[in-house]
Formats: sequence, C-alpha cells, structure tokens
Amino acid sequence: MQRYDELMFTPAVQALQDIEGSREMYARSYGPRTRALGPDDIAFLESRSSIYMASVSETGWPYIQHRGGPVGFLKVLDDHMIGFADYRGNKQHISEGNVAGDARVSLFAMDYPRKARMKLQGHATFQNAADDPALAEQLAVEGQGRVERLVTIKLDAFDWNCPQFITPRFDATEIAQLVGPEMKKLNARIAELEAENARLRG
Repeated sequence: MQRYDELMFTPAVQALQDIEGSREMYARSYGPRTRALGPDDIAFLESRSSIYMASVSETGWPYIQHRGGPVGFLKVLDDHMIGFADYRGNKQHISEGNVAGDARVSLFAMDYPRKARMKLQGHATFQNAADDPALAEQLAVEGQGRVERLVTIKLDAFDWNCPQFITPRFDATEIAQLVGPEMKKLNARIAELEAENARLRG
C-alpha cells in the first residue's frame, strides 16, 4: 500500500499546508512508512454496520453512497482487500457505472459512539455473484436476501482521522446495550410494585 499522504497530499494540498504551517507536522507523523491493515484496523472494519463510499462519474462529479447491513457485513479478505455483498436496491447502478469507468473509490468507516473515523482509498470491482460462487458465499450475510453482485476493494492507502466535530450517535442495538441493564431494574421494580398493589387491594 502507498503512504496516505503521498497519495492524497497533492501539490495544491501541500501549498495550502505550507501556508497553514502544517506540512512539516504531517511529514513527521506519516514518516517513511507504509503498512497493510493490522489487527486493530481489521477489527474496526469488521465491526461496522455502515460505510460511505465515494466514486467519480464520467462527467467528473463525485457520488457518495451509503452501504450498510448487520455488523460484519463488511469483510476483510486479506490485509489489502475488503469486500461486501451487494443486494437488490433501487436499480440506479450509479456506483457500479462510475466504477466501470474509473475504479477509484474513497470510503469513510464511522464509529459514532467512539467518535472514530477511518478513511480508505482503493480500486473497486463489481461482479455478478454467479461468476464467483465461493466469494459470494464468503461475502453473504444471513437474512439479507439473494446476493446479486460482489464488491471488492483493493486498498491503496488508509488513515485514521481525528475525532473532532464527530457527534456521537447510537443505533438501536447500541442504545439497548447502554440502557438495557437499567431497563431490567426498572421493569423488575415495576413488577414488584404491581404485585404489592395487587396484594393490598386483595
């Protein structure tokens, strides 16, 4: 994989960093390193229930699409490759059409409760599920219906972003985990009071 800064910090970006005085700081923080996905990166990606994927159209317009599913819908196939199953949608095929002309994509993988954000760049491929049954089985998620297409992304670079300005948000499962124990206590207390009330009336 490439270094994230070498891929994303174009001359125009570097010129602005020079003005702001941040270029040297980034040069030090990235250093002379490249790396593949490590255990923490893989664990983060495979615990996501949604991602945002940007592609570029033939007219040069960027397009962002949300992709989601149960936790684990996004699979890490190896330390340079991720993928997910594509199911029947609105049949616009914008991302698929864009990738047919320009395979480059950018992704945001968000963890809103922990205010964590992972940025990834790579080259995507769409293929019919029938063309690779083994991969289709590997990417399929139980209960999501019939897999129509397979999306794989060979990563070129990735980076972690700072948590500033990420507003924590929680989905239904996360809320249940947070308030579940207290709800159990409240329900138990309500049952006790109802039983006591029934005895007093009797």
